[in-house]
Amino acid sequence: MTMARRWWVLATVSAGLLLISLDMTILYTALPTLTADLHADASSKLWIINAYPLVMAGLLLGAGTLGDRVGHKRMFLVGLVVFGTASTLAAFAPSAAVLIGARALLAVGAAAMMPATLALIRLTFEDERERGIAIGIWGTIAVVGAALGPVAGGLLLDHFWWGSVFLVNVPVVLAALAATAVLAPGGSGSRDRPWDPVASAQVMAGLVGLVYAIKEGARPAPDPLHIAVALLVSAAGFTVFVRRQRTRTYPLIDFALFRNRRLLAGVLGAGLSMFATAGIELVLAQRLQLVLGLSPLHAGLLVATSALGALPAGIVAGALVHRVPVRRLVGGGLLLGALGVALTLLLTPGAGPLLAAGHAAGWIVPGTVLAGLGLGTVMTAASAAIIGGAPPHRAGMASSVEEVSYELGSLTGVAVLGSAMTAVYTATVDLPAGVPGRAADSLDEARAVAAGLPPDGSRPLLETAVAAFDNGYALTLAGTVLVLAAGGAAVRVLLGRRTGAGAPDAGAPGDGASGDGPPGDGSGGAAGAGRAAVSGTPPGR
Repeated sequence: MTMARRWWVLATVSAGLLLISLDMTILYTALPTLTADLHADASSKLWIINAYPLVMAGLLLGAGTLGDRVGHKRMFLVGLVVFGTASTLAAFAPSAAVLIGARALLAVGAAAMMPATLALIRLTFEDERERGIAIGIWGTIAVVGAALGPVAGGLLLDHFWWGSVFLVNVPVVLAALAATAVLAPGGSGSRDRPWDPVASAQVMAGLVGLVYAIKEGARPAPDPLHIAVALLVSAAGFTVFVRRQRTRTYPLIDFALFRNRRLLAGVLGAGLSMFATAGIELVLAQRLQLVLGLSPLHAGLLVATSALGALPAGIVAGALVHRVPVRRLVGGGLLLGALGVALTLLLTPGAGPLLAAGHAAGWIVPGTVLAGLGLGTVMTAASAAIIGGAPPHRAGMASSVEEVSYELGSLTGVAVLGSAMTAVYTATVDLPAGVPGRAADSLDEARAVAAGLPPDGSRPLLETAVAAFDNGYALTLAGTVLVLAAGGAAVRVLLGRRTGAGAPDAGAPGDGASGDGPPGDGSGGAAGAGRAAVSGTPPGR
C-alpha cells in the first residue's frame, strides 16, 4: 500500500471517529430547543441523551470480536450505513419516542465502527513509527470531536433547526463510505473466532433496568413497583452475565483482571472522570441557556472551555505516566477535578455564594478549566493503568474494559446527576396558585407555561422555577465534588504507597498491543496508547 493511500485510510476512519465523538456531546446545547419542539418531559429528555451511551456500552464488549469474525472493513461499512440511516431518522423525528429510538440506532452504528477504526489503522500501518503517529492523530480526533460537540450544536442551531445537528452527519457518512470501499484493506475475518450476542443482551438488560430505576426514582410521583421491577431486571441481567462469563472458554470479560489493583484504580478513575464530565456539561449547558438566556453557540463555547485544561493535561500526563505513580496521577487528578467543580459552583453567577445574578457567565471559566486539568490527567493515566495492568494476552480485553468504563461513566453521570437535578427541582419548586402542575416537571415546562401567561402571572412562576432549578444545580455540583473527592481518596488507599510507587506501576500504555484477548483483538493496546499519548477525553465521549 502506498504512503498516500495509508494516510487517506487514516483520514477516512478518523471521519467515522469524529462522528462518534461529536454525537456524544452535540446534544448538550441542542437539548433545550429540541425538547421544547417535541414537548418532551424531563424523563424523555434524559433518555434522549442516555440512549446513545447506554446502547454503546452494551454492544462494545462484543463488537470487537464480531469484527474479528466478519472482518473489520465490513464492520466499519455496516456501521457507517446504520449511523447515516439513524442520523436521518433522528433529524426528522416527529416525537421524543422516535428520537430516543433513533439515538439507540445511532449507538448501534457507533459500536460497530469504534473497534474497527483502530483495527483498520493496525492493518494499514505496518511500520511501528508510522502506526504510532497514526494512533496519536486518532486520539487527537477523538478529543477534538468531544470538545467541538457543544460548539457545533450551538453553531448549527444559530442558523438551522435542531434536526441539523443530526443531518450534518449524512454527507460525512457518504464520503467515508465511498473512501472506505476503495481505500481500506479488506479481509473476511476469522470464522473460528467466537461471538457472544447473548452476553451483550444480558449487559443491555442490566444497564436499561438500572437507568430506568434511576430515572423513575427522580419523577415527581415515582412508582415503587416500576422501580422494584427495573432493579430486579437489572440484577438478573448482570448476574446471568457474570455467571456466563465464568463458564466461557473465550469470555468477554475475565473478572480475574480486577484483582490487579492498578487496573481497578484505572477503571474507577475512568468511570468517575466521565461521570463528572458528562453530567456537569449537561447540567451547565442547560443552565446557561434556560436561566441566563445565552444562545446555544455561546453556551457551547463556555461548556467547551473544559477542553482548554483537558488537552494539555492529557499530553503532559502521557509524558509522565511512565515516571509518576498511578496513585498520584489518578488520585491527585480526581482531587484536582473536585476542586475545579467546586470553583465552578462558587463562581456561577446567581447560583454560587460569591457572585450575584448580574455578573457575566464567563466567570465560570477558571473553574471549568481547572476541572478539565484534573479530569484530563485522570483519563490519560487511567487508560495507561488499565492497559498496563493487564497481561499481554488480555490486552484486547483490557481495551474493551477501558472503553466500557468510560461509556458507563458517561451514562451514569447523565442519569444520576440529571435525575438528581430534576428531583431537587420538583421537590423545591413552589408554583403560584392556578399554574398548571406540569410546570413542576422541569424548567423547560415552566418556561413553556409562562409563555402563555400575562406578565404579572409569568414573572412569579419564572422566579420560583429558576430558584428551584438553581437548587438542583447547586446540589448536583456539590454532590459531584464529594464523589470526586471520595474517588481520589479511594484510589490513594487502594494503591497505597508500595503499590503506587515507581514507574513500573504506571504501566506502559502500549503493553500487550499484540495481545489476543477476545474483544477488540488487534487494537487493544493501541487504544490505551493513543489516549495516554494525546487524549484529554476518551473517544466517543
